[in-house]
Order: sequence, then structure tokens, then C-alpha cells
Amino acid sequence: MDYSKMKPQEVKRLIRTGEVDFQTSGMCDGYAQANLCILPAEYAFDFLLFCMRNPKPCPILEVGDVGDKSIKSMAEFGDICTDFPKYRIWKNGVLEKEVTDITDYWRDDLVYFLIGCSFSFESEMIEADIPVRHIEMGRNVPMFNTNIVLNSAGAFHGNMVVSMRPIPENLVVKAVNVTNAMPRVHGAPVHIGSPESIGIKDINKPDYGDAVTINEGEVPVFWACGVTPQNALMQTKPYFAITHAPGHMFITDVKNSNLKY
Repeated sequence: MDYSKMKPQEVKRLIRTGEVDFQTSGMCDGYAQANLCILPAEYAFDFLLFCMRNPKPCPILEVGDVGDKSIKSMAEFGDICTDFPKYRIWKNGVLEKEVTDITDYWRDDLVYFLIGCSFSFESEMIEADIPVRHIEMGRNVPMFNTNIVLNSAGAFHGNMVVSMRPIPENLVVKAVNVTNAMPRVHGAPVHIGSPESIGIKDINKPDYGDAVTINEGEVPVFWACGVTPQNALMQTKPYFAITHAPGHMFITDVKNSNLKY
């Protein structure tokens, strides 16, 4: 099935029925996708401040009211508990399990955060004739922990997670310009080339997602990634949290063009 040509509400119906429980890269061309972090209200201000101090990896698209699981601005009739293909349940900074529905885990003291996702600018790259390797290979984007230290806020601290796409040398500048126009979904790359200099030991062994082929004449280009909050959760160890599973995003009803400068 060609999910790239489907509308967000069509794919979300398939997600709610369990027919789509896999990664969403390349789905719903032209529509923005979003990462997720859900926390008890007592952590919400510190996490909001953490995001504001680290806008590259954590660009906020929407914040829910305490105890309200309905999505307000990024989708019509959206439900935070059912509209991601896969969720992660965290306790004390440790991943406990992955599930496809968090209705039974929702509580009246929880606050959700929707965070911009680099999947959103991939259709813009393809439109500009820039190859996106993991889509070509039918895989999840490779993501890596780095040594790039983030600005702390309250209890929240940690290092940046990045996503990587191999780009032909002659198209790197174009890729920078295309993505720079979309700061609400991570914007321009944070690093180009030399994975070792940002703490990545083996480019063929991502910490999240899947490895992809890097051809001769291509440069690994790294963008800030919305999995960064999961790294912060592992460091901060809140007693309870819910996130999306890496690559399993919320597909919004908002066009990428509305998130540009």
C-alpha cells in the first residue's frame, strides 16, 4: 500500500485499528509529523523550559492541558492515546514496555508535548531531488546518541540525539537550505561529516532505527532529533513517562508549508 499518497486521517484510522503499527517515514506526503513526550504535571514546567532552552532537538508544536488527551491545534479529532503506531512506557528512566494504545495508562495528572519531527522535511527534500536513503530502502531513519551537551532545566539534562541521512556532496548545501526553512521541525543540520567528532563510534550501528547504505561520494549529514527527550528521560529518571517509539510518529493535519519561515 502506498501510504505516501494517503491523507493523515486515513492513516490515523489504520493506526487506531492496529493495521499500521510500524514506522511512519514517507507517509502522507506534505504533512508534518510529530514526536511525543507525556509527563506528570509536576514535571511539565521543567520539561517545557528544557525544550525552550534546546529548540533544535525539541521544537514544541503543541502542549496539552493537564489531564486532556485530545489534540487541539495539530489535528482534528486527534487522540494522544491512540494515534501513534507505537508508544514507550517509562518508569524511573527505564523502558518498561512498548504498546500500541495508552488509553489504560492515561491519568488525570498527565501533560502531553508534541515535538517537531525531521520526517516532516523529507518530502521537501525529495521535491528538491535530494535522495532520502532510508525511504528508498524502506527502513527507519538511523539515529545516534552524541556527545553534544544540552542546556539543562530543572531536573532535565542530557545529550542530543541526531538523525542521519547520507547526502551526495554536491547536494549538501541544498539540503541545508531546504531544511533551514523549517525550524519547527528541527531546521538545518547540526553537524556534517566526521561522525566521530560528535561521539558516534560506528555509523553502521545506530542507537535507534536502522542502518542505511552510504555510497561513495556521499556525506553523512546529521539533524537534531526528537528522540532527544527519551535520552533526557533516561538521565533524569522521572517516576513515569510515555513517549513514542522512535520512528513511530503522529501524523498531523498540518501541511509542512505552514511550518516554514
